[in-house]
Amino acid sequence: MSYGQGGPQSQWDPWKPHSQQPWNDGPDDGTPDWAALAEASETRNKRRKLLFIAGGVLATAAIGTAVAMAVVSANGGDPQAGPSSLPASGSLGSGSATPSFAPTSAPPPLDPKDFISSAKKDTAPLSADTLFPGKQLTMGDAVYKKGDTADTSKCASATGGTLPSILTANGCTRLIRVSYADAKGDIAVTVGVAVFDDAAQAAKVKAQAVGKKNLVRALSGKGIKPFCDAAVCRTTTNAYGRYAYFTTGGFTDGKDVTDKSTDAFAVGNDLAQFTVNQIHRRGQAQASAAANR
Repeated sequence: MSYGQGGPQSQWDPWKPHSQQPWNDGPDDGTPDWAALAEASETRNKRRKLLFIAGGVLATAAIGTAVAMAVVSANGGDPQAGPSSLPASGSLGSGSATPSFAPTSAPPPLDPKDFISSAKKDTAPLSADTLFPGKQLTMGDAVYKKGDTADTSKCASATGGTLPSILTANGCTRLIRVSYADAKGDIAVTVGVAVFDDAAQAAKVKAQAVGKKNLVRALSGKGIKPFCDAAVCRTTTNAYGRYAYFTTGGFTDGKDVTDKSTDAFAVGNDLAQFTVNQIHRRGQAQASAAANR
């Protein structure tokens, strides 16, 4: 039985399995229409290519999104973050993993004056040789030769003017004396260091003695000629810690010291400065020893 042109015809769909393939309108001789088959095959290939391209675009977009999300996450939400963007340690919150420590500092150094202001702390050996060591001293360009020394617990016996009563009233326990002369031996100065139990006593002696006619008796010997026996001499008074210190200076030829005797003033000033320096060094040595215990 043959089908006429007006009869029902099945539509061939290349994507539906077992669908009827179309043949030429010519007589059914069993020979396939090769042109139609080629055209159908080409159509299938085009559709596959379109599907592969579309799928590849979607896959690439998905991968790109995933990589971008990973980068953002690794940088804490900011692609530009780095070490320089971290907050300063002082602005980190309490939840930071950075440990915090209480501030520390070295203890303050011990004050040398504390050790020479009280007999309880000022326990280092004390003598004319510890305060005034060696045979000479240098202050700037000047060199002074050391003469005789003296040390007594009877402070009043080695002083004059109103100083004996002032020292006694304030509890002077010791008076150390030493003399120096300039390089030519023309000017000599005796330094007297009065020792007390505390700084308050020494300060009181200074306040009471300044401006008065007081002196530590000049000490000659060991290369230094007698001086200040009858002539006018220059005297000074000061205190540091538990020590009051004095100078008596003048000319070894018996001349009077006047306001124009600048050389005599300079020698007295140098030796007074050296004395307070030595007292301070005594405090420094004891403070250092205490700090290293």
